[in-house]
Amino acid sequence: MRTWFITGGTPGGFGMAYAEAALEQGDRVVLTARRPAELREWAAGHGDRVVVLQLDVTDAGQVRAAVRAAEDRFGGIDVLVNNAGRGWYGSVEGLRDETSRLTFDLNLFAVVEVVRAVLPGMRARGDGWIVNMSSLAGLVGVQGFGYYSAAKFALEGLSEALRQEVEPFGVKVLVVEPGAFRTNAYAGFQGEPVSETVDAYEGLISGVRAAFADQDGKQPGDPVRGVQAVISAMNAPVPPHRIVLGGAAYGAAIALHEKALVELRENEKLSRGADF
Repeated sequence: MRTWFITGGTPGGFGMAYAEAALEQGDRVVLTARRPAELREWAAGHGDRVVVLQLDVTDAGQVRAAVRAAEDRFGGIDVLVNNAGRGWYGSVEGLRDETSRLTFDLNLFAVVEVVRAVLPGMRARGDGWIVNMSSLAGLVGVQGFGYYSAAKFALEGLSEALRQEVEPFGVKVLVVEPGAFRTNAYAGFQGEPVSETVDAYEGLISGVRAAFADQDGKQPGDPVRGVQAVISAMNAPVPPHRIVLGGAAYGAAIALHEKALVELRENEKLSRGADF
């Protein structure tokens, strides 16, 4: 029986899908959320195998306290799922500084804090999984969400380095790159005012907001099936380092890498010519 520590628990989201899948396997779950009251009734139906904790992952003190509470209750964390995160729309030039910094705090530095709190226990036991929820936007820059893309690109690089560092201790790292999934991620976009500070991008950003708001409830990805794919990847004889989720995301990732490979080869002479 494994213990899962999952951030970003909201009804209908990836966090809840991970929790349900873990419980179906007979495992134990620590599900964290900024608004845990939304999860109390659900948790009560699973008895002593579930703990719901209030957690703002951008608060390092809360992170450490939540991890201690999980370890005290269940004796250790076997699977960490860094799922909490979100993006704010705005141009690279015009997104307000406080919002761009919050984007990195939530999608990158909060992940670092949770990893730092959980890793000592995993290293001591010589086993564990760290699942970092990235995004297709961590592979392909998305206009209007430049800082979110940047934070997810950074998470990808951080995860790659982390994987190499912790592998000798028996800890595995998997990066998950979903496309558009039918969670509540787009639900608030329509009512969220555009705070673009550069008039030249006002039309672009308004269009981006409208496009995402229109997709709400129509996204092709199923969070339950997405989590099943992640667990299958974790259980593979040779687990991948990354997994793209969703048909459209897979197509976009293939196109991106094929185009990059063509461009790389076209410029081979320039690349190799830079040596002494």
